Amino acid sequence: MRCRMCGQRAVIRLRSHNIALCEGCLQEFIRRRVKKAIKDYRLLQPGERPLVAVSGGKDSLSVWDLLGELGFEAGGLYIHLGIGDYSDRSEEAARRFAEARGLELRVERVADHFSGLGIPELARLDRRPPCSICGMVKRYLMNKAAYEGGRVLVTGHNLDDEVATLFGNVLDWKEGYLSRQAPRLPAAPGLAPRTKPLVLCTEREMAAYAISRGIDYILEECPFSRGATSLFYKDLWNQLEERSPGAKLRFYQNFLRVRHLFREEEPRLQPCQSCGFPTTTELCNFCRLRDRAKGKKGNPP
Repeated sequence: MRCRMCGQRAVIRLRSHNIALCEGCLQEFIRRRVKKAIKDYRLLQPGERPLVAVSGGKDSLSVWDLLGELGFEAGGLYIHLGIGDYSDRSEEAARRFAEARGLELRVERVADHFSGLGIPELARLDRRPPCSICGMVKRYLMNKAAYEGGRVLVTGHNLDDEVATLFGNVLDWKEGYLSRQAPRLPAAPGLAPRTKPLVLCTEREMAAYAISRGIDYILEECPFSRGATSLFYKDLWNQLEERSPGAKLRFYQNFLRVRHLFREEEPRLQPCQSCGFPTTTELCNFCRLRDRAKGKKGNPP
């Protein structure tokens, strides 16, 4: 099997694009896809400074690498979730990547905001699933870091992630979520702009890119992700992609063409009375949970 671009021995075949590529041409192919996404969806404007939310996994580290390859001066943000050794290993991977390239990495620790409690303890305290608590806390801290730093928040969501989310929202016709699913969400009072440069690249393509670039990323998934519905949806879409190469990309791009049809009345946001960031209630969920954590710490044993 020969590379379609240069004729050398290919290392991967991409059926959805009907091409085979060697390592070097694969890297160039991915760079072009990301560059196309940035241009077509206006993900990064001149003068904007990206802040990449890194998890230590292949996608977030790869998008940080790609932005550097494309000439963007991007910083990194790692959020230590307090999930045992998993969080420690993830932080180490993010630090190794940043130090090897001389990049700036900011580390936020969930425990520093919640009286020493991590995500598992907060989930038990609030009697909610860990993934629900984790998502809320990460969204808050990512937005806060990007907004206060005057940055554009960049996440490593790839095409498989977007398709799984879109599929779930279509199944239940969640018009509010559908109206907000986009490669870039604009800035608003108290909210930093958010972008997803990998939306045209599949999970398999990003894994191949990371390996070819020698990116040392953490392989294991979060222990709380086992059995997640999104993983089931990804498996279904991988089966469909096997039968119909390019199905993921067609589904996502066709949705973006009709996304404007999904409209929902914007919620009335007001500044949180504690932190000042937007919320629909007097006290945002982050501050409410922070106060509960403080109260727990202050209670006698």
